[in-house]
Amino acid sequence: MKNQEQGRQSFSKHLTQNEVKDRIIFFSYTDVAPFFEFQEGRLFFMDVTDSLGKVWTFTGTFYANPDVGKYVSIKWPQFSSEKGLKANDEVIFIERSRREGNRPWKNFKFVIKRKIRLFGQNIWGELMV
Repeated sequence: MKNQEQGRQSFSKHLTQNEVKDRIIFFSYTDVAPFFEFQEGRLFFMDVTDSLGKVWTFTGTFYANPDVGKYVSIKWPQFSSEKGLKANDEVIFIERSRREGNRPWKNFKFVIKRKIRLFGQNIWGELMV
């Protein structure tokens, strides 16, 4: 998805209960393919800056499974437990810049949104954690 305000590319999803519990997030290959050059079974790395300016490194792996298709898993155990993520939170990765080097390494801004009820209306607010 294209982020028009910042002129950057982003991908996002709503977390499932299993993703929160297992501290691994899954994306369809088509959602993240524009951001990485994948090799099956090989790790890729992401530097992710949270809303407080702290930089985290996530690792991911691309898989091609004949039963479920192509997908990507991203591991973030310390981040997910420290941030108190919940099922149905929306996580957004906004591409920033490519980090130099011989590894497929990217830099993203990370936004967490949670649905809250305010004055009888459901709204999505950004978590500043």
